[in-house]
Parts: sequence; structure tokens; C-alpha cells
Amino acid sequence: MGTLEWIKIIIGSAFLICGVVIFFTELFGVFHFQYVLNRMHAAAMGDTLGITSCLIGLMIFSGFNYTTLKILLIICFLWFASPVSSHVLARLEATTNENLSERCEIYEDLDVLEQELAGRNMTKDVKEDRL
Repeated sequence: MGTLEWIKIIIGSAFLICGVVIFFTELFGVFHFQYVLNRMHAAAMGDTLGITSCLIGLMIFSGFNYTTLKILLIICFLWFASPVSSHVLARLEATTNENLSERCEIYEDLDVLEQELAGRNMTKDVKEDRL
């Protein structure tokens, strides 16, 4: 085997090992976090990054051919689908959880939230002028 093939094997293996480490970190987060949104975030980030890393390693092993193009299309699909599905699940949890106020601050009135966010963006001089 030539030097180029050894470099290809080393880089591809590094991406695969990195993906497996990310998957184990994801599993740790899913089983050890207490709140469902924290678990879901760990799973979504691990899936997106871990699968991408493993698939990039497989692309390097495969070389430049149609299989590499198919793997690239799978990566693109996963980068679009995983965050969208995680967002939908998070919104479902936020709208149906009756005990959400124990975990985070809930704004009953959107005007209060808008005023608070606008207050953070104002400079000190503008705040003094309004008072």
C-alpha cells in the first residue's frame, strides 16, 4: 500500500472513531439527563454530528464515486430532517407539559417578553432617557 492509501485509512478511521465517541456521549446524555428537553437535545445533537462524522469517514474510505455522492445526499437530508424533527418534539413538549414552569421561566403575556428583550438591547443612555 502506498502512502496516500495509509493517509486515507488514518483519516477515515479518525472520523469513524470520532463519530463513535460522539454516539457514546449522546447515550450518556440521554440516560443521565433528568429533563426530557435536555435528553432530546443530547440525542438530536449526537445524531446529527455523530452520523455526519461516521458518514464522512465512510466517504473517505469509499473514494470519489457514486457511493460518495449518495452518502453526501444522506448527510444533507439528515442535516435538514434532524433539527426540524427535534424542534417539533420540543414544541410538543412545551405545549403539553403542565409542569413546565418548574424547569424554566414561562411568559404568559408576549408583551412582557418583548419588553424584556427590547430592554436588553437598549444602551444605557436610551434607558435613562426613557426613565
